[in-house]
Amino acid sequence: MNLSLLRSDRSHTIIWIMVIIGVIFIARLFYLQIIQHAYYEAEALKEHETKFTIQAKRGFIYAKDGEKNTTPLVLNEPTFTVYADPRYVQDIDKTADTLRQIAGGNMIKDFEGLLKNKERQYAVLARQLNKDQADLLKKAQLPGIGLQTHERRVYPEGQLAAQVLGYVDTEGHGQYGLEQALDEQLAGKDGLLKTVTDVHGIPISVSGHDVQIPAQNGKNLALTIDRNIQAYVEQSLKAGLEKVQARHGSALVLDPKTGAVLAMANYPTYDPAKYYEVRDYKSFQNAVVADPYEAGSVVKSLTMAAGLNEGVVLPHSTFLNTGSTRVDDAVIRNVLQDVNGTRTMTEVLQHSLNTGVVHILRQLGGGELNRSARNKLFDYFSNHYFFGKQTGIEQSGETTGRIISPDEQEGNNVRYANMTFGQGMDTTMIQVASAFSSVINGGTYYKPHLIDGYLQDDNQVEKKQIEIVRPDVVKPDVSTNLREMLRTARAKTFPGVDKPGYIIGGKTGTSQIIDPKTGKYIDQNAIGTYIGFGGNSAPQYVIMIRVVDAKSAGYSGSVAAAPIFADLSNWMIDYLKIQPNR
Repeated sequence: MNLSLLRSDRSHTIIWIMVIIGVIFIARLFYLQIIQHAYYEAEALKEHETKFTIQAKRGFIYAKDGEKNTTPLVLNEPTFTVYADPRYVQDIDKTADTLRQIAGGNMIKDFEGLLKNKERQYAVLARQLNKDQADLLKKAQLPGIGLQTHERRVYPEGQLAAQVLGYVDTEGHGQYGLEQALDEQLAGKDGLLKTVTDVHGIPISVSGHDVQIPAQNGKNLALTIDRNIQAYVEQSLKAGLEKVQARHGSALVLDPKTGAVLAMANYPTYDPAKYYEVRDYKSFQNAVVADPYEAGSVVKSLTMAAGLNEGVVLPHSTFLNTGSTRVDDAVIRNVLQDVNGTRTMTEVLQHSLNTGVVHILRQLGGGELNRSARNKLFDYFSNHYFFGKQTGIEQSGETTGRIISPDEQEGNNVRYANMTFGQGMDTTMIQVASAFSSVINGGTYYKPHLIDGYLQDDNQVEKKQIEIVRPDVVKPDVSTNLREMLRTARAKTFPGVDKPGYIIGGKTGTSQIIDPKTGKYIDQNAIGTYIGFGGNSAPQYVIMIRVVDAKSAGYSGSVAAAPIFADLSNWMIDYLKIQPNR
């Protein structure tokens, strides 16, 4: 064998092997650097890029102060969240000790475990630090540790309108009241900054790879609530409840010309800045919208309005009151048994005669209590007064209440006879007050609302449009007649308590509470209600009071709720500077 030829073949083989290997390397480099360039560039960026949330500022909430929308009820103050990118934390023990010394009780559980997890790029270690703590942490210059600025809600007026406002939890979510109902509007939308940072998590450059989406701040709400009216209502309600040793109660003041809520109060109340101290969650609820109940005889004014509007009775129409009336297998009695005889419809309201409103129900059925009568009353309660439906007021937790339709087995004659005087159905205060406003304001049902508009940067209010739900609840002349009937009834029931020269009218209501154990009404507890209006030639305000479980003798509507109404009504006349009738 030729030895030189063999050596030449080996050389060629080695050369070809090297060429092939070279081609493989070149192909691999081409694949990595050209074809996979974008992928590896993105992976490299991930190692040094950090995402920052640009926190949107939550909107403020303002109340009226007379004619001005200048009184802040809810503002923000800065608070800080501590976060870590564990990949850049150098000395875990030192970092943990420093954080513990500065943040203390603000640290979350097992934050040290989060520091050790090098697979994470972002871990929250502490929340709700104040500015002093944040400044100390900045001076410590801990690698991998950063701060995010948030805002905490503060309440310059303390407990004022607490259940109306609600609160914001530690996660930044609105709870109860306006804060929850309008959480999306108030919260705005957070922005985003994605950029390259150093080992301390501080942005070090501005490049084409940066992504920045601006934050959209939340809207500033301008309420219909007048802080002066709200403050006096809360004061009067508390004093009135304490006087009769009642467990709790609520008050509502509406503008019947627009549906605007001027005040809405509940007692007991709470401090929204210290919501975490509250043990009974019912303290958070706005009972005016969230607590349906049998409103009792205040509903007689609405039954009367239906009868007047249908033309089956007039203010001077009479009926023979015998003190009781039989409906199928039940006997319905009046509370007062010394006013028997021929009575007018105005006297039905004055003496709160159950038999009188049952008489109206019969007239709706052509003189008999039948399906036709029930259908007509249900139509008024459901489609004129909107019972059993949410009003849509800007509050979380609004309930619908319940009225039984004639189509249901329970929607019988006895049920509907009871409904004429506010028993056998559940309504909320906001439903009853809105319906009452519609039958005394000329016949227009305005959507009840708390938002007057949105406060702009120039302190001007972008007004929300007033919504009319139904323009023909009752005829205008029916409304005029009903106002006079309610004025006469009040003047004879509570002589001398109202300021002279004004038209003040209203209706009491006392309803028994059903014992949950027996399902029957009991006499030991009762809910007293008063609803009324005041003004001169036209109603300027509607006030509704509810008192639960008063310990005073007598009927709660008259002895517990009515005095609070009188106090508020007289005060409102002075505050609104209403001129007396000439």
